[in-house]
Amino acid sequence: MAENKQTVTSGRPQEPVIRHIGFNDLVDALAAGLRDFQAYPTFGLFFGAIYTAGGLVILGCALLWDLIYLVYPLAAGFALIGPFVAVGLYEVSRFRERGEKPSWRAVFSAILTQGGKEISWMAFVTVFIFIIWMYQVRLLIALFFGLHGLPAGSSFPGVFFSTPEGLAFLAVGHVIGAVLATVTFSITVVSFPLLLDREVDFITAMITSFRSVVSNPVPMLGWALCVAVLLFIAALPMFLGMLVVLPVLGYTTWHLYRKLVA
Repeated sequence: MAENKQTVTSGRPQEPVIRHIGFNDLVDALAAGLRDFQAYPTFGLFFGAIYTAGGLVILGCALLWDLIYLVYPLAAGFALIGPFVAVGLYEVSRFRERGEKPSWRAVFSAILTQGGKEISWMAFVTVFIFIIWMYQVRLLIALFFGLHGLPAGSSFPGVFFSTPEGLAFLAVGHVIGAVLATVTFSITVVSFPLLLDREVDFITAMITSFRSVVSNPVPMLGWALCVAVLLFIAALPMFLGMLVVLPVLGYTTWHLYRKLVA
């Protein structure tokens, strides 16, 4: 059986082995991600553009429907589906790792044939979490500002930063958001690359991803904080920073997966 397939013992797939890593490994993975972007910038810019376009659509809808106060939670929640958008980038890194030149046809074909149904299920998980994210925002708005929410045309800074209800909403919302983002990061940071690389189901992929974080709590949470900061900065100039930040993070995630999973 090929090395990248799961071996079978007593009729059950063997669980992937998790390695311990340090901050030097994060730096190495980030450097490798930057090299991948420099080697094939067109792929990176293409997938970065898809993510940027999605962010601009969200911003446009919020402005069109006079829901400017939802721009921040929408942008933050939209980051949760970043690992799915970056699947094509993982494949580019894998081609380069093997010394092969990636092509558009080969990249999209590999995504469809090697991950297939399991990647689709994993994508559903991330979209479902995004829906939960927005529902909890709507619930908190109802709890702190009433069932009708904020009045139309309400000033975002005025309501959220100068009233007791607004400050409480921000405090509780950030705590809940941090917990939900940490859980999402834990079950996705390794799962998408693993599904692309090996024949495992999406449940095994999520468990393996969670184990990788639990086995390396300090460096992995440090990486999660780094990702959050970079995505926040990239989103400030009308999401245009995502054109570069998303592909670099995507390529880096592949190399981090290689260091985490034996």
